[in-house]
Amino acid sequence: MSSSSTDGRKLAKEIPGHIRIYDDGTVERLRDTDVVPPSIDAGPGGVSTKDVVYLPELNLSARLYLPQHGGNRKLPLVIYFHGGGFCVASAFCAKYHRYVYRMAAQAQAVVVSFDYRLAPEHPIPAAYEDSRAALRWAVSHRAGNGPEQWLNDHADFDRAFLAGDSAGGNIVHNLAVGKPEFGLLGLALVGLVMIHPYFWGAMVDNWWTFVCPSKEGCDDPYINPFAGGAPTSVEELGCRRVVIFVAESDILCGIGKAYYRSLVKSEGHNCKSRVELRETKGEDHIFHLYDPDCEAAAELFENWAFFINRE
Repeated sequence: MSSSSTDGRKLAKEIPGHIRIYDDGTVERLRDTDVVPPSIDAGPGGVSTKDVVYLPELNLSARLYLPQHGGNRKLPLVIYFHGGGFCVASAFCAKYHRYVYRMAAQAQAVVVSFDYRLAPEHPIPAAYEDSRAALRWAVSHRAGNGPEQWLNDHADFDRAFLAGDSAGGNIVHNLAVGKPEFGLLGLALVGLVMIHPYFWGAMVDNWWTFVCPSKEGCDDPYINPFAGGAPTSVEELGCRRVVIFVAESDILCGIGKAYYRSLVKSEGHNCKSRVELRETKGEDHIFHLYDPDCEAAAELFENWAFFINRE
């Protein structure tokens, strides 16, 4: 694909409506490029937010969300990774700020929403490398002497979760599969939350080859959880329970259900307490980010919060 721009550059490649690459190597993102500032002063019943640098050598930051709460009790910790097909959006754009703020308030949880490097400037596996660094940074607060006081004072690492939507759900899986680091880090995860996880599907061929130079295409285990052998148990994911959210009209719905079935098959009579599938009828991919006030989104938020706080 090639067409001229007003300044003489030629369009070399694009995902229409999302991102363009020109022949001089410049990248133009067409959505979710806004930045919402944090606000420490939340007011009664609100959520305080602030930004911290977690990987100085790459200038990567995270946004912390702290619900106002009384007493000295610690709150569940949610380590969150945003979506955007690995090439657009950030933890600081309005869409994600609004969404994570609401989840922190509704679940009464401390949430750390991590940014990571985007493709095509930083192709896969950069996002996974950054996410592993983010996880290590978060867990450095477990003993109460990490660099960020909010996590030292308010996060309960005995009630820790990994969560993400779309590409972020994919990151959660890839961090968890095979228990790569949790044991070494001393992190006993309660659960994983995967919302419309970005796994292999018919529409992702062009997206995936855009962000990942692998010759394996959609047979790459990063994007196809069945290529390298799907997880066969919750223990293999290094946690106690998993919830997978899918949307009926999402092209990725089918593989999300298949992923769920691969876990259920091994769990037997324990499957209902350890593995959950939540399907939203009549809705499409990440609908709740675009219409957070709709009835279906309210139900998703409620189920999300219940999973975090369930004993």
